[in-house]
Amino acid sequence: MTDVTEPTAEDIVEQKAVRLAKRARLLDGGEAYPVSVPVTHQIADVRAEHVGLDADVATGHMVGVAGRVVHLRNTGKLCFAAIQSGEGERLQAMVSLGEVGEESLERWKDLVDLGDHLFVAGEVITSKRGELSIMVKTWEIAAKALLPLPNMHSELNEETRVRQRYLDLIVREQARSMPRVRALTMKSLRATFDSHNYLEVETPMLQTMHGGAAARPFITHSNAFDMELFLRIAPELFLKRAVVGGIDRVFEINRNFRNEGADSTHSPEFAMLEAYCAYGDYNQIADLTQELIQNAAMAVAGSHVVTWHDGTEFDLGGEWDRISMYHSLSAACGTEITPQTSVETLAALADAEGVEVKHPTHGKYVEELWEHFVKGDLVRPTFVMDFPVDTSPLVREHRTIAGVVEKWDLYVRGFELATGYSELVDPVIQRERFVEQAKLSARGDVEAMPLDEEFLRALEHGMPPSGGMGMGMDRLLMALTGLGIRETILFPLVK
Repeated sequence: MTDVTEPTAEDIVEQKAVRLAKRARLLDGGEAYPVSVPVTHQIADVRAEHVGLDADVATGHMVGVAGRVVHLRNTGKLCFAAIQSGEGERLQAMVSLGEVGEESLERWKDLVDLGDHLFVAGEVITSKRGELSIMVKTWEIAAKALLPLPNMHSELNEETRVRQRYLDLIVREQARSMPRVRALTMKSLRATFDSHNYLEVETPMLQTMHGGAAARPFITHSNAFDMELFLRIAPELFLKRAVVGGIDRVFEINRNFRNEGADSTHSPEFAMLEAYCAYGDYNQIADLTQELIQNAAMAVAGSHVVTWHDGTEFDLGGEWDRISMYHSLSAACGTEITPQTSVETLAALADAEGVEVKHPTHGKYVEELWEHFVKGDLVRPTFVMDFPVDTSPLVREHRTIAGVVEKWDLYVRGFELATGYSELVDPVIQRERFVEQAKLSARGDVEAMPLDEEFLRALEHGMPPSGGMGMGMDRLLMALTGLGIRETILFPLVK
């Protein structure tokens, strides 16, 4: 079958005019966009039911199928089209003068274009070349396409893929597979949570006060209440209210919004999982996180070893390493760094390495230096444990190590995939931490958390000791597929 050349802007204008004229002729004789067509079989089912047929076979099996025309060849008394389902399965349609008659054949040649949705009914056969086909008895345009398809044999550029994802889904199998991979992943996550008696809930996306993470929020306005509202940056503070209320094991998978940079691992709008377990801690929640990800890998790939889009195999199996942030930084930079190391010493090291730190504190220096010296060398999944206290206002202090909190970040492929805490449940200490955050905010730190009296009131009613975690769903897909974040989000935000 002949290939499609890539249309130019002038071609598109011309083709649209031609197709609009065809639409008008269709409307004169009936419908260009019928409300339904009499489909009896799916293309995939027809292919599955007729495997291994010899060439030039008539099966006697009558079917009615529909799909998008992705190849078209009109020659004399016999015309050919390849129609494609939404899943990418294809079936050849053969339209012959002897089967449909002269008038129908001429209408086919006049009205059918690449990109049209087409219904065909007839007998399942194989062509003389052995191609599984339908010998068409009747046909009908199910939806007339007014714009041409891109070249089905050329890669779309990234800009087209993300701005016109619908074209990407038509053309590229990898694009079609991503929503299925995401669906399998979400199903697996929910099944794992269910096996541990977690309850899924939904918490507000519009909030009167943002919190639960160090991030800059999007701000909007409610006309009904005449008040400023924030798109949530995290569901944490509401999920903790649920734990206070007695939902001991709770999780949510939903959207978060952060008004900050966009790059290969960040999107302003993204899907997030958060979970909390009463009477647990950060070690138990790390075990759960490993199980969640490994089960998702099994659901998607049938193995803990996943194959990325470029053919690289990545092993998510086994027990994952757990390393200390301070110890790993000390080893990498050749100088002992502890929670008691002075800000001046850290600043000198940062200056020597060309590491810039906004709104510098001990903890921010440590974290930025750790990213500079250690982060890039982490390939296998690794839990980085025990963070500085001043950068983790919602986390419990370490039970044995002064100056750090019981927090981990999980790094996979060199990027942060998830974070977990032993949650801070003492309302007095939590208030003190919020006050310190307010001071940072007053000094210009736009990511500092506000003092949330409603959340503190909930804590004052008593929250049990708990472990909690958060994981980006789009980043989990990155770990499973090796793709960038704009490929794992079906319709990413683009400028």
